[in-house]
Amino acid sequence: MSTTPPAVSEPPQSAGDVEAGPLGDVVPLTEPSEGLPPVIDSPAAFRKVVEAFAVGTGPVAADAERASGYRYGQATYLVQVRRAGAGTALIDPVAIPDLAPLGEAVGDAEHVLHAASQDLPGLAEHGLRPARVFDTELAARLLGLERVGLAAVVAEVLGLGLAKEHSAVDWSTRPLPEDWLRYAALDVEVLVELRDRLAERLEAAGKTEWAAQEFEAVRLAPLPAPRIDPWRRTSGMHVLREARQMAVVRSLWQARDANARARDVSPGRVLPDRAIVAAAKALPRTVPQLVTIPEFAGKGTRRRAPYWQHAIDQALALPASALPSVRGPRTDGPPPPRSWGDRDPEAARRLTFAREVITALSEEHAVPAENLLQPDALRRLCWTPPEPADAASIAEFLRGRGAREWQVGLAAGRLAEAFTRSRTDRSAVPRHEDLP
Repeated sequence: MSTTPPAVSEPPQSAGDVEAGPLGDVVPLTEPSEGLPPVIDSPAAFRKVVEAFAVGTGPVAADAERASGYRYGQATYLVQVRRAGAGTALIDPVAIPDLAPLGEAVGDAEHVLHAASQDLPGLAEHGLRPARVFDTELAARLLGLERVGLAAVVAEVLGLGLAKEHSAVDWSTRPLPEDWLRYAALDVEVLVELRDRLAERLEAAGKTEWAAQEFEAVRLAPLPAPRIDPWRRTSGMHVLREARQMAVVRSLWQARDANARARDVSPGRVLPDRAIVAAAKALPRTVPQLVTIPEFAGKGTRRRAPYWQHAIDQALALPASALPSVRGPRTDGPPPPRSWGDRDPEAARRLTFAREVITALSEEHAVPAENLLQPDALRRLCWTPPEPADAASIAEFLRGRGAREWQVGLAAGRLAEAFTRSRTDRSAVPRHEDLP
């Protein structure tokens, strides 16, 4: 549907002033219904918030803002919460690092978040661990909405327009500008109403239990394990072919990370990935050679050129035995599917048939394929299936990879049938381009 606001003579200023219009009408939401609340940055002010939320009722809408792209890491710099009877609170977690009293005040109240997996780790770092969660983004995915960003979902479901122009600003700024704070307050203004409307749709679609399992899974999800060789995710390094070049990327990445951590600056602002790759291609031997590379010609980069050249020199001095592998480290997972046709044609056939099953289920239930079953779990199942590959053993395999019961119930039996077909129907021969 169109999300272009219609022409109106007097745009409503707050959620309290408007009602969602019919499908296609999007009314701009520009002011918090109770006015812009002050930033909570003192123990006394926080105690008042805790008292207010303790006597409030219903779910707690919650959101958090980070300074990704500006600061090192994923620290939280603003926490927004709202509850009926308590209003909205904008809390500075730098000044008030322990939010556990707020969690204790609301007890087992449900917390409503959008894309909860992004905010829950940061909230947990400040002692706020919800007992129950409703994730409006996950709900939108399960309902098959085409766009699942908060502004898009609010527009489609409530008919309200949320501006998102401050989503990528530096939230570590102090003091925070009023228009940023207004944006932050509006992000939780209608979350509970959105939750209620989505819950109604989930119930009508028979997906309430699916959603409950998804919400609990995201609430209990552990922190991801540290990446093996994180430097290999440097953007653009696919053009490099030699181990020595890889060593330069690794050395520069590590030097950049150490510098960024010490300065509390996003690594990409210290040295862009494109500069690392350019240096790895050129393999400069001296600082004058390094600064002739266009990506190192900037004033700040030139000033730190000796630091970067030292990292390059360390990589150039490594013996061949210490160079990183061009292929990358071995993992416990299957190889890239594009190689399956040569390495294990039967596994390639299983993946072809299995993907057809997941695609069919996705269309049948209006749920994105990646939400029906984690792609990694599907690949692992097809590469090393259990024996016998019947519905029961496949179900256990999927549970072991973190699949929820609703996913297992939908997919296990159909995948077992697909594996049987892959053994008997030889007409479908997977091609390399079919297995990205």
